[in-house]
Amino acid sequence: MPLLAIETTCDETAAAIISPERHVLSSVVASQDELHARWRGVVPEIASRAHVERIIPVIDQAIQKAGIRKTELRAVAVAIRPGLIGSLLVGLSAGKAIAGTLRIPLIGYDHLAAHLYASRIAFGEELTYPAIGLVASGGHTSLFHLKNPIDLEALGGTIDDAIGEAFDKVASLLGLGYPGGPQLEKLALKGNSRSHRFPRPLAKDSSRLDFSFSGLKTAVRYQIQPPGMTSPRCLSDQERADLAASFQQAAVDSVVAKVSLAIQKTSCRIVAVGGGVTANKLLRTALEKLGQQHCAKILIPPIHLCTDNAAMGGIGWEHIERNEIADLELDVLPNVYRKKKQQPKRHGASHQ
Repeated sequence: MPLLAIETTCDETAAAIISPERHVLSSVVASQDELHARWRGVVPEIASRAHVERIIPVIDQAIQKAGIRKTELRAVAVAIRPGLIGSLLVGLSAGKAIAGTLRIPLIGYDHLAAHLYASRIAFGEELTYPAIGLVASGGHTSLFHLKNPIDLEALGGTIDDAIGEAFDKVASLLGLGYPGGPQLEKLALKGNSRSHRFPRPLAKDSSRLDFSFSGLKTAVRYQIQPPGMTSPRCLSDQERADLAASFQQAAVDSVVAKVSLAIQKTSCRIVAVGGGVTANKLLRTALEKLGQQHCAKILIPPIHLCTDNAAMGGIGWEHIERNEIADLELDVLPNVYRKKKQQPKRHGASHQ
């Protein structure tokens, strides 16, 4: 009897069916990129309304693709933290409706823990614990010490912008469309990453495992519109490509420096990587080289498991195996940075 996983933390409406063996029987993702392109960023109200329209068709499609009936579901797992409150509530409401109607267990899982669990979905038992976890996405740039799949201890995080946010903002400065990250990466292929020596904030600070991208973003902006100028400079195509390549290199260097430091501080030789920015080829290559330098195993899932999806909601099985079952009073925790003391309530045999 498989698990239905639901993911609506931001602007992707996703559902997946996962077997107890963590095999993905189906995975459906409905993107909202076209809805937010005009604003060059996610508009929470638009995202919430789109989730309402798409959540049931996406769930139905996932069940149909898996070749099962709803009555065959063992449980429903829903991402409840962190994320946009309106988006989270849509997914949780759908999950409660299905779990309540079918009288099956409801599980609330952590979105960041799920991103790292994507390595378990992709690589199976190669992900062993303890391990280091890196989440690099539009809303998060975080390092964790993973004691087990659901017990995350924060080692460090961004003190300002997340790396994905920085990518999108720099892409906007360069006149690129939305989502900016992939388009900036494409433009960077035509540029010289050594043309501008942008700062690597905190990269040389060996006392902390935090990230900072605000200063890097500002440095790019000053190259486009120097202080005192009332409008941006007119850049050639090559200048834009050089800026993109130099920014991308600086951002990747900053992340790799902190992952390297985390390996040294923890002595862990397993690194699980997740989040949409880890689809970036330069970052993937740099992390793989870092693994070779430290004799560490860097587990980077396929791109479709890096961006927001519900297959990583297979982490729900970890909660089931620990009897961490929620009731229908489960609520979202949009601003929770990581798992703390709050745990899903335990149920008895009534849901078994």
